[in-house]
Amino acid sequence: MFTGLIEELGSLTGRDGDRFTFASVLVIDDAKVGDSVAVNGCCLTLVELGVETWSADVVEETLRRTTLGDLRPGDAVNLERPVRLSDRLGGHLVQGHVDGVGHVVSPAPDLVVATPDTRYVVEKGSVAVDGVSLTVAHISDDRFGVAVIPHTAAVTTLGRLQPGDRVNLEFDILAKYVERLLAR
Repeated sequence: MFTGLIEELGSLTGRDGDRFTFASVLVIDDAKVGDSVAVNGCCLTLVELGVETWSADVVEETLRRTTLGDLRPGDAVNLERPVRLSDRLGGHLVQGHVDGVGHVVSPAPDLVVATPDTRYVVEKGSVAVDGVSLTVAHISDDRFGVAVIPHTAAVTTLGRLQPGDRVNLEFDILAKYVERLLAR
């Protein structure tokens, strides 16, 4: 479980088949093999730990459902460690289970993302875009908008996004559970 508050801007340093290696300092400070790390909102398991680098194996299912397969060496990534029960929950509950991929229509600060499905998007509700916890400002049939403050644009990948860029989306978990319960 994560909060959507990005702790560090890291980068992909290399890829060998399905093994991805990332450069970072903060998120591996007290990490060990088997720990989870969210990369652009996607929960990965740390399988190898180096000096200021770490690696994770990314399975085909993850590559198919996320933007991780689009990453090239040198690309910046949003990194977050899982929340501890003693931590403050400053963002919202983020599982690191990407629901789908959207496309940037308009960049920050008034970020607009096109998505094939807005049924879980609620005005003033929460959404994670590339792992960043954001508040929905407006919704239409096939897109939603969020306001990205300058600090968030500077310390995450959101400030670098351009129209057409693909982003990972995770919608609010409560909406998904409510829908499933009502369907029965």
